[in-house]
Amino acid sequence: MEKINIICVDDEREVLESVSRDLDYFSDMFNIEECESAFECLALLEEFDAQQEYVALIISDHIMPEKSGVELLTEVAMDNRFLGTKKLLLTGLATQADTIEAINNAKLDNFLEKVWDPKQLLQMVKELLTEYIIEKGIDYEEYIEKLDAPTLYRLLK
Repeated sequence: MEKINIICVDDEREVLESVSRDLDYFSDMFNIEECESAFECLALLEEFDAQQEYVALIISDHIMPEKSGVELLTEVAMDNRFLGTKKLLLTGLATQADTIEAINNAKLDNFLEKVWDPKQLLQMVKELLTEYIIEKGIDYEEYIEKLDAPTLYRLLK
C-alpha cells in the first residue's frame, strides 16, 4: 500500500484538532498531518518530496499570519512536484476577491466555510481522495472502502 498523506493547515490549534478529528475516518489508510502555519506545511512538503511520498490533499485555513492559505495553495499549485495534489480552502472570512484568487491562482478543488458540517467535509475528502488516486494511477482497490463510489464509477467508465 502506497503512503498517501493529507495535510491540514490552520494557525488555530483547536480548529486544526477539529479538522483532524473529523478526518479520523481516513487515518487507518492515510497519514494525516497537522501544520500550524503555511511555512510548516511547506517544510513538510519538502520532507514528503524527499521521501517520494504522495500528498493527496491539503486542507488549509485562509487567514493565517505571514502567509495566507490562498498564498500557500497557490505556491503548491505552481510547484510541479505536487501536480494533482487536491486543495481545499477552509475559511470563515474570505472575501469575494479572495475566493476568485483562490480558484484562479491556487486551482482550488473545493471551498468550505467555517463552521462546517463534518459529514460534508468527509464527503468532500472522499471525492478528492478518489480523484487523486485514480489520476495518479494508484491501485484504488487497496483504498476502496474509504473512496467515494459514485466518483470512482464516473472516473472509471
